[in-house]
Amino acid sequence: MAIYQNREAFIPYTRKALIDLCLLDNKLTINQQKQFREFCQILAAYYHFKFHSYLENIKQNYTPFNPDADVSNQTKYDLSDKAKMTENLIKDFTTILQKANYYPLSKGVLRRALTDDSLFDLKTEVDFTDFEEMLCYCQGDIQDKITIKKFWQTKEKKVDIFEKVILLIKFKEERHFANKPTPKEELSFKPGCIYIYLYKNLSKLDIEFIFPNVEMSMNWKDRLLFGIPAIGAGVSLLVKILPQLLLIIGVILYVILGDIPTSVVPVREEEIRDVTPVLVTTLSLLVTLGGFAFKQYTSYKSKQIKFQKNITETLFFRNMANNAGVFQFLIDSAEEEECKEIILVYYHLLTSTTSLNLEQLDDHIEAWMEERIGKKIDFNIEKTIKNLQSIRGKIKLNPEDTTELTEVPLLKQDEQEYLQVLSLDQAVKVIDYVWDSAFQYV
Repeated sequence: MAIYQNREAFIPYTRKALIDLCLLDNKLTINQQKQFREFCQILAAYYHFKFHSYLENIKQNYTPFNPDADVSNQTKYDLSDKAKMTENLIKDFTTILQKANYYPLSKGVLRRALTDDSLFDLKTEVDFTDFEEMLCYCQGDIQDKITIKKFWQTKEKKVDIFEKVILLIKFKEERHFANKPTPKEELSFKPGCIYIYLYKNLSKLDIEFIFPNVEMSMNWKDRLLFGIPAIGAGVSLLVKILPQLLLIIGVILYVILGDIPTSVVPVREEEIRDVTPVLVTTLSLLVTLGGFAFKQYTSYKSKQIKFQKNITETLFFRNMANNAGVFQFLIDSAEEEECKEIILVYYHLLTSTTSLNLEQLDDHIEAWMEERIGKKIDFNIEKTIKNLQSIRGKIKLNPEDTTELTEVPLLKQDEQEYLQVLSLDQAVKVIDYVWDSAFQYV
């Protein structure tokens, strides 16, 4: 059983498509195909019920931290309650992420994303000290070509992309932000709340833009492109207003010294004694300098708004869900993944002409997937075997036997560690028993 560092456990096929793919092998009779579909149908229903409890627990623990809460909650939570609920939420959320075959990104990877050049050519900064908790999980590590514009040229560039990114952040309480330069009412988030984001097809270089506390500014290249013309315009303006500046300097010297050193300031005394031209000159100078400063400021803000518009438009079309809306998507994904894994293990053990141990089965499924869909995966065999062994039901092993029902698992290992599954007849009865026993009332 090989372990691959560059493969994922995610199966890029829907459950229905995977069932059809298995039946295309033509290893099951018409009647067996019908039973196999029935087995898969009840299995999916059972897992939907099983994962519903995860969803309810997560929603309950998320209640005091939901920034989008639109219903009244009468319960008052103290700090110890919130700490326990945060712990339970993080635990269940991480479990579901792993069951859905997402893998974690470390803070080191995220910090490197901040230092590497972004596709948006912006300088970014994320203050990780604002977070009490942070999780970032991804799925689908691919490479794609994008078109970018550099000055007058259009180029194609290969970029590394995450097909799915899920980010969970719990901000610290209000007292942490008391000494921050940004006033509380201007924060783009609520202290003490938990924010959850789900994005698709996100460049590895742009992960920082999904953080709600990201600070953006122009990089040094854009600063130069903005600053050099401003300096040029400033020099040109200075040349034009130099006579006015000399006149004002002359007035100041006349008031202080009572005389004007013409060798230093070439201004006639008659020009200074007449107050009206001086006032007009001063006003003209202020208006000119004010207009120049306003023009430069509006140019800077326009460029900043253009950057933010590009980012907003890009992320808008890649955003799939936020906050509580992420839970249902993730639960559905986890249901699908676990069902697909069980279906693959059961099918290949059922149709194998030779006995297989855990390592052989893992290699067999990975080779079959590569051959059928052209995708190399790192199949999560150990987790799936435990799931199959945990599905147990009481059935009659011999239809003619009138004795009590016998509890059996869907899968077991013999003394030589070879894996064995029940026949389709028995497997359908076991999973039907499990589904019928899902609700137990005394």
